[in-house]
Amino acid sequence: MIEVEVVLAWPQRVLSRRLQLEEGATVADAVAAAALEGGADCPALAVHGVLARPQQVLHDGDRVELLRPLLADPKDNRRKRARGD
Repeated sequence: MIEVEVVLAWPQRVLSRRLQLEEGATVADAVAAAALEGGADCPALAVHGVLARPQQVLHDGDRVELLRPLLADPKDNRRKRARGD
């Protein structure tokens, strides 16, 4: 068995669930087992801050992060700041 944490964070709150999974469990297995509210709306996943594919195998102590969609394009924001908007 391995222990992993699945996390979904918003500016005002954080949902987190620790899970015991079988050896060889994948990111997708952890997300499904955690069943966090709003998790289905997340377009990307990461393990310890590094983008991950659903079929990636997890290791003991891994932290799976459900990444929310961006509200604004960072490149557009930088351009606006550079122009002084």
